[in-house]
Amino acid sequence: MNPEIYDIAIIGAGPAGVTLARLLDPRFRVLLVDRRNLHEDEPRFRKACGGLVAPDAQAMLATLGLGLPQSVLVGPQLFVVRTLDLASGLERAYQRFYFNIDRERFDRWLASLVPESLERRYSAQVVDLRAEKGVHRLVVKDVNGMHEIHARVVVGADGARSKVRALSLCTWTSPPKEYLAVQEWFHADTPPPWFSVVFDPGLTDFYAWTIPKGNAVLLGAALPPGADALARFHALKGKLVDRGFRFGRFLRREAHPILRPRLLTRPPMTPENVILIGEAGGFISPSSAEGFSYAFSSAMIAAAVLNAGLEAAAPRFTIAASGLRWQLRMKNLKAPFMYRPFLRRMIMETGIRHLEMKQP
Repeated sequence: MNPEIYDIAIIGAGPAGVTLARLLDPRFRVLLVDRRNLHEDEPRFRKACGGLVAPDAQAMLATLGLGLPQSVLVGPQLFVVRTLDLASGLERAYQRFYFNIDRERFDRWLASLVPESLERRYSAQVVDLRAEKGVHRLVVKDVNGMHEIHARVVVGADGARSKVRALSLCTWTSPPKEYLAVQEWFHADTPPPWFSVVFDPGLTDFYAWTIPKGNAVLLGAALPPGADALARFHALKGKLVDRGFRFGRFLRREAHPILRPRLLTRPPMTPENVILIGEAGGFISPSSAEGFSYAFSSAMIAAAVLNAGLEAAAPRFTIAASGLRWQLRMKNLKAPFMYRPFLRRMIMETGIRHLEMKQP
């Protein structure tokens, strides 16, 4: 195989990868790789993502000069989160401002903003990565076979189970905690007029959610990985049915790992010219698992680092992203008020900012 030569190879065309690709200086020859075919309307791979754009992510979109097109929005657009603590039986409703979106349309829209001059390799995946004589040698497999690629810098934007992170032998000094996000979709003639957040420490020390999407409602949960994950999910669904939730005809199931940075989580040790952005680098909220804002932020930092030069990109990125990691530590300080049962119950019992909802 005659190698194809690039300055930068970005693996993963989610919000982090495509944002970086869009912000890189046109003097670089850049390759963008993703396992999905983002030109198709119905991808074969769907991430278990609730598809809500939180205020922090809205602020980042504004910073990037972007507004959401109508095509990525999905009804209903709601303004309240029904919060349930199943252990204590407490229930509260809080006003929140999220945009409800179709996640795959959102990804395809972001990918459509990447300049046409930038080379894309969709329906492809990296099967090998190693450093050789000042460059990184990648083997990428697509529908046409194997391709050898040489790149001065490799950027992993490929999620919680990053192939780039694994193949480049990156190590965490204090790794994030991993969960399995399980999500099921159900038909709903009349979706509920609220989002919901559910806490049950007997099933998970993170949280679960329900989100209406058009004529469907999805139920998701971040669960400890293991053989009993699906049983925990079904137990959660049963408890919600007992609380009056109604789930119609089953449509589909999705599952995907997610990371939760800890207070002492430090950046993974990477080779000199390997950068990890988005969730691949542990950039995701430990309190809410919100990842869009951190995908955009880490991509913007990486673009500034790379546009200044490619030498020693990884250590310079680590320094530049230190403020973002401090933000994650501050989120860890907030998390106990949500996830420690005693503190959560104490706050919910006050009724502060609770809205009196009329049940449908």
